[in-house]
Amino acid sequence: MKKILLIFSIILTFTTYSLAAGSGGGNGSDNSSKKQSNAIKYKYAEKNINKAKKYEKKNKLEKAEKHYKKAIEYLLEENKINPANPDTFNYLGFAHRKIGDYKNAEIYYAIGLELDPTHVGINEYMGELFVVTNRMDLAKERLAVLKNCNCEEYEELKAVIEGKKESKY
Repeated sequence: MKKILLIFSIILTFTTYSLAAGSGGGNGSDNSSKKQSNAIKYKYAEKNINKAKKYEKKNKLEKAEKHYKKAIEYLLEENKINPANPDTFNYLGFAHRKIGDYKNAEIYYAIGLELDPTHVGINEYMGELFVVTNRMDLAKERLAVLKNCNCEEYEELKAVIEGKKESKY
């Protein structure tokens, strides 16, 4: 079942990318320059996510959503060239979760965990997604994965599960 989910998710990623990016068209550049421009796009995605977080803190939710959506566009472009990066899937899941698209957030987190089952960020954020969607048993499974990481993500998720704290992000 996980393999089917992974294949479906990859198809969804490329379909979403195609819709977001339009017809595109290559410029004939070599692969190394594509990777270099992609690294820039990944950094743009990070910048947009950080801007969105700042707008959220100021309760400017429309502006935050705009930046999350822009980050998603950049991350989908990154994923087209580097499709096996769990960090990209972590950010894709995070940005989708923040705009309320829980279904796609879960898909991206699941792909990321297929690539790296112990990824600290994905486990924390997926656990938070499970709390928001009222699936506490699954949130506790993510917490169990983080138990021995000696990291703040464990404490963050634990506090969210116990209701002592809202999700930081």
